[in-house]
Amino acid sequence: MGTDSRAAGALLARARTLHLQTGNLLNWGRLRKKCPSTHSEELRDCIQKTLNEWSSQISPDLVREFPDVLECTVSHAVEKINPDEREEMKVSAKLFIVGSNSSSSTRNAIDMACSVLGVAQLDSVIIASPPIEDGVNLSLEHLQPYWEELENLVQSKKIVAIGTSDLDKTQLEQLYQWAQVKPNSNQVNLASCCVMPPDLTAFAKQFDIQLLTHNDPKELLSEASFQEALQESIPDIQAHEWVPLWLLRYSVIVKSRGIIKSKGYILQAKRRGS
Repeated sequence: MGTDSRAAGALLARARTLHLQTGNLLNWGRLRKKCPSTHSEELRDCIQKTLNEWSSQISPDLVREFPDVLECTVSHAVEKINPDEREEMKVSAKLFIVGSNSSSSTRNAIDMACSVLGVAQLDSVIIASPPIEDGVNLSLEHLQPYWEELENLVQSKKIVAIGTSDLDKTQLEQLYQWAQVKPNSNQVNLASCCVMPPDLTAFAKQFDIQLLTHNDPKELLSEASFQEALQESIPDIQAHEWVPLWLLRYSVIVKSRGIIKSKGYILQAKRRGS
């Protein structure tokens, strides 16, 4: 592990961007933690194990190249969708903006998800509410740049349907009235409300917006938790230099049977000042 960690540390010291992808978690076998208690715990475990697996397979050629962009993955778990089966699958994703105020992160994430899964289009993408300062209420202005990029991706046929997460009735109504491509769904966290708010339910019904439930924490991945996972996996690194920009969680479901065929995480991080 020492030599692996040193090689990984040397690469990360020179790289500017890190792309981390878990591949299909259902293919992890022995790597899979039996029952992570929370989504955050599962994610952190996935990040660490992906880094460990990648570190153990670094080729001497890669170390000599010192690439600007590092592709960190669990190679045996990577699984593209068979084109002959694409129509039978529903490919969904949820995008979490972590440390980026750039709407281009949205396009980067969707492009990478399509590439990883070997598809031209995602069926559904939900965007989690972007990070805002403590004490500030989420407004339409916070959402607009990301939503405009999602709309562009719908118009260029990269995504079929787009949705939101944790918007109340007022926020959802403002977005709906402003948006060119209307949200077709809104996720509600049942930890914060055991019963769907009646005003939200009525608005969603009127405009044919599907209300879904989720149990993601307010902050699925923080800068600090990412840096801790990085430091534990690769001790020979200045982990504080690395900032996660976005995280995408995807699932591939067999439509006719409702079973999950594939699920995983994709993440992009950048080194500060690069």
